[in-house]
Amino acid sequence: MRSGFLKTGMILLLIATILGGCQNIENPVENPSASATPATDTGEDKDSDNLITVGFAQVGHESDWRMAATESAMDTFSEKNGFNLSYVDSDNNPDMQIDAVRGFIEQKVDYIVIDPIVTTGWTPVMEEARDAGIPVFVIDRMIDCDEDLYVAWFGSDFTAEGEAAGAWLDAYLDDKGRGDEDINIAIIAGTEGSSAQIGRSEGFDGYTRMKPNWNKLDERDGEFTRNGGKRVMNEYLEKYKDIDVVVCQNDNEAWGAIEALEDAGISFGKSGIIIISFDAVYDGLSDVLEGKINADFECNPLSAPYVADAIRKIDRGEQIVNKINYIDESCFQYEDNVKSIMRDGRMADMITVTWDILMERAY
Repeated sequence: MRSGFLKTGMILLLIATILGGCQNIENPVENPSASATPATDTGEDKDSDNLITVGFAQVGHESDWRMAATESAMDTFSEKNGFNLSYVDSDNNPDMQIDAVRGFIEQKVDYIVIDPIVTTGWTPVMEEARDAGIPVFVIDRMIDCDEDLYVAWFGSDFTAEGEAAGAWLDAYLDDKGRGDEDINIAIIAGTEGSSAQIGRSEGFDGYTRMKPNWNKLDERDGEFTRNGGKRVMNEYLEKYKDIDVVVCQNDNEAWGAIEALEDAGISFGKSGIIIISFDAVYDGLSDVLEGKINADFECNPLSAPYVADAIRKIDRGEQIVNKINYIDESCFQYEDNVKSIMRDGRMADMITVTWDILMERAY
């Protein structure tokens, strides 16, 4: 693990302490992944009475992607940037996350930011926040409630990510002369009921339904974790004798699947079973560079700076025009054989990972 952006050990220590106690639809947002810059740093500490208080209910710390998102939020909503952050790691417990939001309401914070674990069950607490006059922002995963109950959402188009994976696999198989072969595909899904899982599954399934020779063997919940990915991959290896493609819905699951395949002595990546992943964190792209993962589709974790900018606009009396704001993302591959794919109705370049590209990554 690279020690630059993630500072993993420091974050884990902070989390342990706490547990103890875009591309806009109308206006594209510039992709911050190459040079992530949090909200403006004035270089001076602010008077605590003038700080904007923000309560942030995070999903947990289940993946490298999540850790990068957490550090981005902590850097962005810092005192030097004019904020006082109240942070709760919900440890992938939906009830704990709802309780955290209610705690923020009781604290009378100025703003609430939620990265929801699951999409459902949010209406009551969101109504409580509205009645308390506290604006709410949603990032990363979406929630199923009246859109009037939150100011705006910033994050990834998960369905488009799944579609991109399907489009790449279609083009890749054609390039390899396998376009007409029967292809057996196993899916290691993310946390069931999360919008990331729902969107990526729906997007990829759309391609599967269009390809009569693509056989979806199974789809099981790997919980977005390395252990979950390894467990599901072992289950698949016991049940299915012929697997051509494994689609892992994040990099941590891919690492677990790779470990299971290595233990079983089965070739993968550039020399065997095709591995598709999502997130494109630094270590994920390292595996793409080595040919362990064939393609990786970015899910940008750096939503916090956009939320901070939106909060500043509200404080200046400005309107937040768009409810849904997609952050720009890229698509990566090991081989230089697929130049571009159709993603969400427009052409997207496939980037072949090099050492220089890897060194430019912010997470």
